[in-house]
Amino acid sequence: MTGPPARVVRVLTLALLCVGCMYQFRGGNFPEHIRTLAVDPVENETARLEVTGELNEQLFRVLAPSLGVRAASSDEADAVVRVKIVRYEVNAPNYRTGDGDQRAEVLQRQVTITAQVQIVDQVNNEIYWGAPTLRAEGQFLEATETEEAGRAEAIRTLVQGIVDGAQSNW
Repeated sequence: MTGPPARVVRVLTLALLCVGCMYQFRGGNFPEHIRTLAVDPVENETARLEVTGELNEQLFRVLAPSLGVRAASSDEADAVVRVKIVRYEVNAPNYRTGDGDQRAEVLQRQVTITAQVQIVDQVNNEIYWGAPTLRAEGQFLEATETEEAGRAEAIRTLVQGIVDGAQSNW
């Protein structure tokens, strides 16, 4: 017994491809009524003012595309993201203790950023998702890297935490 003629296979394949094209992918799949997203300016309760601009930039660049919506202004958006940085710390989780006359040696440092986050559904006037204490960490080697490298990693992790949190809600 031989297989179906090549022409039948091509027609069936083409038909399946056409049906597949009618399906629309929306990245993050927010509820249907949320098609636009705004990011309010980040509030910062810490003394580290540079974090505000760096986090704002990442949020504007990453959130809307990752969640499958378009960016919009706060007064026109279906949903708005609000972030408040409540804590910024740099500590040394990896160090070598000193013996006798030798001082302790820091090998690695860690930047920890803690924020409060809300995504507000402005259509239904309710909190779509929130995290009262979203914490992100970024590591950097004391000898070869700077705090900025650890902070950049912590900010990327924080933004990904917001994306993951929003997606966990549907």
